Amino acid sequence: MLERLKDIKISIAVGENQFTMKRGSFNYKQKIWKKAKLKKDELVPCEGGFDLYFDKDSKPYTFSVREQNGLIRAELIQPDYHKQYNRFAITIPVEKDLHFYGCGELHSHFDLKGESVRIFVAEHQNTNRIGRKIIRAGLLMRRDDRVKPIEEYESYYVQPTFTTSAKWFFHAETKGFSEIDFSVPGEVTFHTQEPPVFWLGKGESFEEVSEKLTSLLGRQSRLPDWVYDGAILAVQEGCEEIDRKIKTAEKAGAKVCGIWSQDWCGCRRTGFGYQVMWNWQWDRELYIALDEKIRAWKEKGIHFLGYINPFMAIEKNLYQYASKQGYCVKDKNGEDYLVTITTFPAAMIDLTNPDAWEWYKTIIKDNMIGLGMGGWMADFGEYLPTDCVLHSGEDPEVLHNQWPAMWAKLNKEAIEESGKEGEVFFFTRAGYTETPKYSPMMWTGDQHVDWSADDGIPSVIPATLSLAMSGFGITHSDVGGYTTVSRMTRSKELLLRWEEMNAFSPLYRFHEGNQPSKNVQFDRNPELLAQLAKFSSIHKALKPYLKQLEKENSEKGTPVMRPLFYHYEEDPAYTEKTEYLLGKDILVAPVLNKGVDQREVWLPDDKWVHLFSEKEYGGGTFDVKAPIGTPPVFIRKESQAYESLMEIKNGESD
Repeated sequence: MLERLKDIKISIAVGENQFTMKRGSFNYKQKIWKKAKLKKDELVPCEGGFDLYFDKDSKPYTFSVREQNGLIRAELIQPDYHKQYNRFAITIPVEKDLHFYGCGELHSHFDLKGESVRIFVAEHQNTNRIGRKIIRAGLLMRRDDRVKPIEEYESYYVQPTFTTSAKWFFHAETKGFSEIDFSVPGEVTFHTQEPPVFWLGKGESFEEVSEKLTSLLGRQSRLPDWVYDGAILAVQEGCEEIDRKIKTAEKAGAKVCGIWSQDWCGCRRTGFGYQVMWNWQWDRELYIALDEKIRAWKEKGIHFLGYINPFMAIEKNLYQYASKQGYCVKDKNGEDYLVTITTFPAAMIDLTNPDAWEWYKTIIKDNMIGLGMGGWMADFGEYLPTDCVLHSGEDPEVLHNQWPAMWAKLNKEAIEESGKEGEVFFFTRAGYTETPKYSPMMWTGDQHVDWSADDGIPSVIPATLSLAMSGFGITHSDVGGYTTVSRMTRSKELLLRWEEMNAFSPLYRFHEGNQPSKNVQFDRNPELLAQLAKFSSIHKALKPYLKQLEKENSEKGTPVMRPLFYHYEEDPAYTEKTEYLLGKDILVAPVLNKGVDQREVWLPDDKWVHLFSEKEYGGGTFDVKAPIGTPPVFIRKESQAYESLMEIKNGESD
């Protein structure tokens, strides 16, 4: 690894950013001038590494490389004379024909070979892309399905981190906008707007790579024991509706461990659909006697989950107080910066203001944990405007990427200070470098309720595996997806297939979607209720296995859901993005196409047994029958837990 860095190339320039934001999507342009390539001058070996000097106008740049704690740390030291240079391109020679993974969460691509990735958090589903999706609604996901170039996509969670098929990783300590270019064979170029500091680490196995990477980034904390005890059902519009749906689900034999009611604080009906009123207080008119009901549900083993984000509804009392106290992000005129989300404006809490930070934390501690919640969705974090004014005086262009990690930290502190670690948890959508050590779980965002490759059910697997190879090892998705627009609504078939997939993930949580009445829900008919009963029971039966995987993730950074190459170094594994390993012993190949009852499955060279038919397979490609209710899920026959894993299809009875 040290030898690789001796052949590094460095270019510098002066540049200026131009950002425009619309509903969390950022259009980015830059002006560049004074480009220069640094000329290598001298290499000086030293203990544990070397210093490589580059000459620019007789002023040396020092590229310092040192071994540190089993990793390699590299830093470009810029002379004061050249402080005006704010663009740096670091080109690292790499093995040819490498595959690259990570950079945060990417929904349509997994192998980044040949791509260039923008590292700047944003709303993944901007309005232009939703419009294009309406036209394409209903497209199928095939192995040869061509998706758009990655530069046309934005992501909720980005990170200047990648892992290679040669079992080494790269992570940069950068804050603002950056890019990583994998398009040239034999090299990777990292573009940053500050003198770069980065780390390289190598392992003999991918488990060792993950352990070293997460020792650098931090790891997720343990989840409460109860989250594995069945399904977390999404129910809205009051306690009576919750009781009705619990009764219906349990009568059908379903295992229910939680209820997620995002409208606990009220709702607003907009052109986009049924949305949450962002005023983080119990809506006593919509949820009558909620505090008493939460206690009663918990006695039955059913925990209540809510919702919060860093915005406030401007027509409500919490915003009025926050505005009066100066707790909101400001515009350049000193007024509260109002951001349009879907169809309405909202104000954003200023996380750089210590008083605002403590106030918002108190809201979580008093109004959510104090109410008895077992968890919540900590949404958003991607929207910090680059032209706002912050209490701290920091540059929002530089702080923008860090904002979602700060939001996760605030939520984590609220739980810790309430003494509820191990009992209460939250899950986040957005992220950056420090998110892995603050957020206990991600969810893959607002998938569309369709079969398309870029935002529908097939996008869950690349997103999950990208996060896994970026050092974030425990994720899930909304069962059934979220976004409904125009004629693109959730079908019964889609919900049934999503249930089959998500039962084999750490959290089995449903979503009604933004337009619940247009979407098929879990209790629509007996077939759907039977599917819920079957797969919530399977998920509960997986509890011992999932808990062990989560423990490994917490202690060593080994992701719960893994790419196939993680354990099988065979050529097809390095580009496979429609299958995944749940731990080492379960291979899941969800049905991702509409209207089919079988799918093509590639199995690594091992002994596999189909969970539902008990048919045995070796390695190779097979057409596997997959009628609804019997998805292609395979148990590794050599697993020490083989017998117990084969029993999960029978579920776990109370």
